[in-house]
Amino acid sequence: MGSQSFTVRSRGMSAKEAYDRAVEDAESEYGHQQGYSGAINATPGFRDVTKEYNSSGLPKYNFIEKRMDSLTKFQGAECICIQEPKTNTNKIKTQVEHVVEKGTKKWVLLYCVYEAWSGKFIASFDKKGDAVARARQHSEKTQAETHVKMEKKLEKGTPLTAKITYKKSKDEKEGEWEFYGWASC
Repeated sequence: MGSQSFTVRSRGMSAKEAYDRAVEDAESEYGHQQGYSGAINATPGFRDVTKEYNSSGLPKYNFIEKRMDSLTKFQGAECICIQEPKTNTNKIKTQVEHVVEKGTKKWVLLYCVYEAWSGKFIASFDKKGDAVARARQHSEKTQAETHVKMEKKLEKGTPLTAKITYKKSKDEKEGEWEFYGWASC
């Protein structure tokens, strides 16, 4: 079990988000390899050392080289903020769209059949006996456990009453962090 150095840049609204994205990218490229990929996904976490870097007065390359000499694979990665994120400065950060349907809503009690392990909806029935029969049929065919649940559903129409979407500000943007360290390989 050895170690390999790495340096990677990643973007996000925070250092944590950038680290998670870098780990996800490394897992896509190198696979998980049970924690021995030699990339950032084989680190136990990270520490933001931007303040230390800014107060050091060293060029970024020299600072990283000096820090690499004292790091081990057990300490995790370190990162430096290259570009600060710009957060949403809007007073109101969401937009609401109301969904209105004509007529009155009528709720009915249904017996709904679901696959137990996946939660996948199979069918719904007015009578429990019909739902149990369909659940048994599905379990016999797929050898999967099924559940029958009582649920209130709208007879017609949609239960959706409003859509809330995020309203991005015009100057909002992700920051950029450079991660470096040693990873198990």
